[in-house]
Amino acid sequence: MSDTKALARAEWRRHWPLVLAASFAFSFTSVMTASTGLFIEPWTREFGWSRTLLSSGMSITAVTTFLFSPLFGVLIDRIGTRRMALPGLALLAATMASLSLLDGSVWMWFAIWTVYAVAALATKSTVWTAGVASAFDAGRGLALGLTLSGSAFAQALTPPLTNWLIDSFGWRQAFVWLAGGWGGLAILLCFFLLYDGYDASRKARAQNPDAAASSKSLLGDAPGLSVAEAWRSVALWRIAISTFVIMIVTIALVVHQIPILVEIGVDRTSAAYYAGMAGLAGVAGKLVTGWLLDRYAARWVGGLTLAATSLTFILLLLPDRSMPIIFAAMFINGYAAGTKLQIAGYLTSAYGGMRHFGAIFGAMASLIAAGSGLGPLLAGFVYDIYGNYDPYLWVAIAGTLFSAFLIFGLPDYPEWVKRSRTKAPAPRAV
Repeated sequence: MSDTKALARAEWRRHWPLVLAASFAFSFTSVMTASTGLFIEPWTREFGWSRTLLSSGMSITAVTTFLFSPLFGVLIDRIGTRRMALPGLALLAATMASLSLLDGSVWMWFAIWTVYAVAALATKSTVWTAGVASAFDAGRGLALGLTLSGSAFAQALTPPLTNWLIDSFGWRQAFVWLAGGWGGLAILLCFFLLYDGYDASRKARAQNPDAAASSKSLLGDAPGLSVAEAWRSVALWRIAISTFVIMIVTIALVVHQIPILVEIGVDRTSAAYYAGMAGLAGVAGKLVTGWLLDRYAARWVGGLTLAATSLTFILLLLPDRSMPIIFAAMFINGYAAGTKLQIAGYLTSAYGGMRHFGAIFGAMASLIAAGSGLGPLLAGFVYDIYGNYDPYLWVAIAGTLFSAFLIFGLPDYPEWVKRSRTKAPAPRAV
């Protein structure tokens, strides 16, 4: 145990700049998801669009990610994360800024979101998860927690910041400021700091051509399943299905949380701050969960955390939804639901290994994307049909409990994880 702690400290001394860059960049990729709810009202007022149409942007991104994530996962294994992330971030910022040019044309809406979807493929969670997991072994849980806290940071800061930008400069300039400011800083940090295990492996393979020829994956010598073995793994299928379901119900809440809160009597400004509070709770949730994952069985940590998310939807369905109840609902949702990608990434690296992590988690990301796109669309459809979100909230309760059940039923860790916990491996040189 002391050797493992020493390795974890050595990993953090060497790779903390990587975690900083990856976390901030991941926060930028989450800005659109966290801010879309605040643009629904001005878009509806100016263009007269339905909420189903306004939710379709995320669905376009999700469908594209669903179709092409496995391909981009294979590319991560072959070229590394840096060569994916930098051009992806630049395209993401440019596309976000172009939303300021919307003129009411539905075809323009679809075209912008299609380009945005391509950029999202190169900057999705797989990129940042793979980069950090390739550099950390003993401290992987906390490192992933800090990295994926970027999304919680975005959820905390984006709603009040976007609301202020819309009120001060209008919704068009709000997109320009978010893309240029947040996106520009993310690009700079990644340009100078985003170096990980893939880069170290590339240098080693350049010095040893025989090793390079033996495997197309940059991490071909790492322990783990082959792609064919991963497709037959019951544990990975349980993780994938659980993540798919939890993404449907929780991303729908993130996108529609402002309208949901406004519907139950909270003004838009207060709703934005409640959403921001959920993001701050998410940061705490990721850090605590990361610490627990490095010390306890992930199936218990993940199962309990996902099950707790159901309390959010139960509280939002109560007939007397006072401010303390709303506060508690947003806090629980931010704390528990904010860990879903962290849990999925950690479990995938544990049960699938790092040898073909990009390809395996790329396939997993297809289901994550499908859930992320389907959830907001279904919630918008429910509102358009019933005039409220209550049917969606009931389905969300069942979905969170089912997701938790799948994680609770995972088997023991594979042998390579057990060995790494009894004997610390040598740190990788970068």
